[in-house]
This record gives sequence, C-alpha cells and structure tokens, in this order.
Amino acid sequence: MDEYIKLCIDLSRNILRGISLALGGSPYEFEGKLVGDPFWIMRIIGYPGVNQESKTHNFLVKNGNFVGLLSLINQDDDKTALQVKNLAGSWISVTPVPESFICNIGDMLKILSNGVYESTLHRVINDSPRYRVCVGFFYEINFDAMAEPLDIFIEKHPENKRSQVSKRVVYGEHLVKKLQATFANSMENL
Repeated sequence: MDEYIKLCIDLSRNILRGISLALGGSPYEFEGKLVGDPFWIMRIIGYPGVNQESKTHNFLVKNGNFVGLLSLINQDDDKTALQVKNLAGSWISVTPVPESFICNIGDMLKILSNGVYESTLHRVINDSPRYRVCVGFFYEINFDAMAEPLDIFIEKHPENKRSQVSKRVVYGEHLVKKLQATFANSMENL
C-alpha cells in the first residue's frame, strides 16, 4: 500500500509540474506552502451495475466536480462508465486504457491557475450488469491553505476571459461545504 501511495504522490507532483510549465511558470509553482504537506485521500469505490429486471441505471455520481487539486482514477479495464463534459457541453465516455490512470482537474487547480484549467464535470453511468470498481487517489493542497490565483498565472494569462477567477477560499472550508451540499442532495433523492 505504501508503495502505491508513493507512486500516486510522485505522479501527482509530476503532473502538476508539467501543468505549471505549460502555464508559463516554474515547475514548482504548486509546491511549498500550498502542497508542502499535501492532504490526500484514497478511496475504493464500487458502482452497482444495471438492474437487470428494471433495466435502470444506478447513478452514484451525478454531474459532480472534484473539489480538490487533482485526482488519479485507476478503474476497471473492461467497463466504460466514467463520462466527462467537454467544453462544448457534450458528455463523452472515458474509455479505460489498461495500466493507466485518468487524471481529473479539481476546483483548487481552477482557482490556482487563474481559471485557465477548468474543473472536470463528471458522472458515472455503469451500463454493465456487474459492479464497476475504481481506486481514486485525491491529491489536495494543504488542508488549511488559502487558495487563490497564483501571481505568476495572473501575470501570464491576463487576456483569457475564462481565467478571471476572483475566488479565494481556504481549502478545508471549501471541501467541507461541498461535502455537506453533496450529501444533503443525496439524502433528498432517497
């Protein structure tokens, strides 16, 4: 388990270094006081398959955004269930690629990048009669860190209309609010 977690932490850091370089910053813009002591969560998530009698889908994720920095999803190789919404507003299926991870961008990366990167809107629809299982690794900024657009990305991307993010949040407070809203909505739908 320790080896898998270390792999996910190292992969997350390398992805963020690449994103930082792509945005015109140094490779270390997302390190230091923001993620020097990263908060991470790993969950094994099971999604029930289609009810064979009623042919109804089981939605366990309905149009959700990931609230943190980025997530790495290791999913079943034989079931296409994850869908993401593209910029045109269409839902597209994420076909599993064996021995790979899916990387989702979260609310914190949207804020830190000054909105250049958009938080991934996603949902899971399992059409298979069998459970879909995935392991989600959620790489976060420090729980008590203040998230706001980084100066380097404000400077590098001032002309981008989508990038005008004025939001400033403490990550832990943002996470708690989103979780409370998610679970409140889930309870209403029972």
